[in-house]
Amino acid sequence: MNGAILSDRIQFALTVMFHYLFPIGTMGLAPFIAWYTVSGTRARDANALASAEFLGKIFALNFAVGVVSGIPLEFQFGTNWAAFSVKAGSVVGQPLALEGIYAFFFESVFLGVFLYGRRRVSARFYAFSAIALWLGSWLSGFFIVATNAWMQHPVGYHFAANGRIEIASLRTVLLSPFAFWQYAHVITGALLAGAFVVAGIGSYYLLGRRNEIFGQRFVRVGVIVGFAASLIAIFPTGDRNANEVTRNQPVKFAAMEGIFKTQRGAPEAIIGMPDTQHGRLIDPVYVPDLLSYLAYGNFRASVKGLDSYPADLHPPVELTYYAYHVMVGLGTLFALLAGIATYLLLRRKLYAARWMLWILMLAMPFPYIANEAGWIASEVGRQPWIVYGLLRTSASASPTVVAGETVFTTIGFAGVYFVLGVLFLLLVLREISLGPVERTA
Repeated sequence: MNGAILSDRIQFALTVMFHYLFPIGTMGLAPFIAWYTVSGTRARDANALASAEFLGKIFALNFAVGVVSGIPLEFQFGTNWAAFSVKAGSVVGQPLALEGIYAFFFESVFLGVFLYGRRRVSARFYAFSAIALWLGSWLSGFFIVATNAWMQHPVGYHFAANGRIEIASLRTVLLSPFAFWQYAHVITGALLAGAFVVAGIGSYYLLGRRNEIFGQRFVRVGVIVGFAASLIAIFPTGDRNANEVTRNQPVKFAAMEGIFKTQRGAPEAIIGMPDTQHGRLIDPVYVPDLLSYLAYGNFRASVKGLDSYPADLHPPVELTYYAYHVMVGLGTLFALLAGIATYLLLRRKLYAARWMLWILMLAMPFPYIANEAGWIASEVGRQPWIVYGLLRTSASASPTVVAGETVFTTIGFAGVYFVLGVLFLLLVLREISLGPVERTA
């Protein structure tokens, strides 16, 4: 891989990974905002409405930084990936346009109503604005994930006479099974992150013996939703998404699982270190035959390894493998942690269990790590393709952009994102420090 393409990939990885932190926040917090707003409006519960307004401020900060950090991604399709845009732009451009024209503006309008309209619109419309905010954030995520899913598993297209890929059926692109299960898994991951943020903030208040009414609300809802989301992330969404990868991207599946040689009754590697030079896992801990069952529903099914595919079709095995196992490992820990917290909640011991409150508060960043690791496994595992099976990454970059230009702008992006990230954290921590403000319903 030449230096220019490597620089382009590093820059895009930096921008997209930084940007994605903030849609996780908006998609994850939106359901809680809608729940507290609707329940508070119906019951005339001032504390519920105050909870919604408090979370709405954190949502708005995520939304604002997400917009700013997302703009460079749009430009990079033209500046760094012009060949990809020329070849496949007529397909990927349509769901991206739908996201911008409909979902983004829908979300933006009702965010304004929610933030500034409580005293200016009726209670019902105010509650509706919170629901619309939730739907807008999830709809935005759908169009983005559908675009990526097409690049993972292209459907509903045809080749034009000039060799370009053109859309044949927008419905097929948007509603493919690959897109459905990928979106379901992404949304579940975001909801899990939102639940841990809500539970972590509540734990902070309970540990500090302040805002305890809000602390108990946040911890209660956060651990219940977090436990449910962690289970759904494993099954069905994680299982079905992995099944789509198994059927449509078998070489990625082999890299994620560290399967170097085709074998019948393949074991599931719980841990291990991939050694690509010798084609094996170092110091693995295996569960015999389990991978064959998870992949094909048969303990003795044959699972193709990396040796079944040409070397030039192998993704970066180590990064794909480790990212996937970080996601799976953290997801399992989340289910265990949320399950224990839910048990303590049912026993009415959670609010006094300071050890668990500390764990919940300190666990807040880890769902973000798991979400990012999942995307790394998905995107790196797709290589060497930018559109799987149709267009290689090496043939997709802008031919006139040299490595030095990209390195220079990447350094600039890194500096700006560092400032944005620090400013975002300071503002969020300030809102948490101030806490929810109780008002009359």
